[in-house]
Amino acid sequence: MGRIKRIINPELNAISSLLARPSSDSKSVETAVSAIIARVISEGDAALLAYTQKFDHVSLASLIVSSEVIAEAQKGLAATLRAAIDHAKQNIYKFHWSQKPRDEQVETQPGVYCWRKSIPIEKVGIYVPGGSAPLFSTVLMLAVPAQIAGCKEIILTTPPRHDGSVDPAILYAASISGVTKVITVGGAQAIAALAYGTESIPAVDKIFGPGNRFVTEAKQQVATHQCAIDLPAGPSEVMVVIDATSNAAFAAADLLSQAEHGPDSQVVLVVEASDEATGHAIVDAVESHIAMQITHLSRHEIIRASLEHSKAVIITQKELTAAVINSYAPEHLIINTANLVELATKIQHAGSVFLGQWSCESVGDYASGTNHTLPTAGWARSYSGVSLDSFYKKITFQRITCQGLKAIGPIVEVLASGESLEAHSEAVSVRLKSLRRSDECL
Repeated sequence: MGRIKRIINPELNAISSLLARPSSDSKSVETAVSAIIARVISEGDAALLAYTQKFDHVSLASLIVSSEVIAEAQKGLAATLRAAIDHAKQNIYKFHWSQKPRDEQVETQPGVYCWRKSIPIEKVGIYVPGGSAPLFSTVLMLAVPAQIAGCKEIILTTPPRHDGSVDPAILYAASISGVTKVITVGGAQAIAALAYGTESIPAVDKIFGPGNRFVTEAKQQVATHQCAIDLPAGPSEVMVVIDATSNAAFAAADLLSQAEHGPDSQVVLVVEASDEATGHAIVDAVESHIAMQITHLSRHEIIRASLEHSKAVIITQKELTAAVINSYAPEHLIINTANLVELATKIQHAGSVFLGQWSCESVGDYASGTNHTLPTAGWARSYSGVSLDSFYKKITFQRITCQGLKAIGPIVEVLASGESLEAHSEAVSVRLKSLRRSDECL
């Protein structure tokens, strides 16, 4: 493994380019995904079965996982793993239950009542990556809030394993989280099926879940034409902020834990130091621990590929730290510095923040209770991570009494006339004239 590329006190206007995420051939991915979506729309289940054979090298007799297979899943799990999944679910449930909406009526002026009602999204689709790292934790992160919100249908899709089955941990997590149907299909074709529906899969109203660049592209394409999605998401990323008081081994472990997601994941180390020499010494220490720790990790080849585009930013002017963080807008942000409380108050753009040496990202990824479905690629500037709100749509209501209309009506007449929308004005005027001719509002 080569040295991490180092950047010293970057100019503010250069931060974005210096910390640019790894790029890919997006045009070829876009074209391939468009073709997949078109075929799924045209051929339905037949296309899904064909793509499963082509990409997963599995021939399936059925796309739907039976309730009997789901019920049997827990028998194939170690008791310790079942207990850990149960514990994580409890914390995720507690945190998201606390977000239950409180729809209150407001009287904006006498006789004018306004309120908002939170309605669960009726049908939601959850995409759960499988392959070498079946993300059963993602089942909990997405199905539990959907269950709390009251979504009527929660459809889960996930790629098959080599023998055509679904990982039992994914099935167990689904069984305790309110999932109503499990479909054995992955990739862009799964997103197309959720968006447009097939013979076996009902079309949903909103799709959630992470995935590779093909899944991400498919989500973006269906969001343009057919179906809402949770948020823009791409390869995972973490920014770890440390100083001379920090534990270099912890920082190395945090960088490695994110790098193992995939070769296109990005890890960024930010070091606050009194001078450049001290900064370089801290980065050297972290690199040394990375070299030691990586030898014990099974996904070391993926990690090494990810570390090829890792960066280390050395900052000797502390006022720069918050600017670097906010410019990058990381998916995950770990702050373990002596001034972490002060620095945390300056964070404006991040998906999820972990404070102090004991708050490793892994805890948030699995069991603290916060959601791990977060905006990547700088989208944290404008998007929040998934929350209970993500599973609701909001409808506004208003009720206006005759006294309320008499008071607010003339204001609306002036505003509508000012925009030359005469019919808008007349809709008020005709009512005010009616009130003047009657004693209905006395």
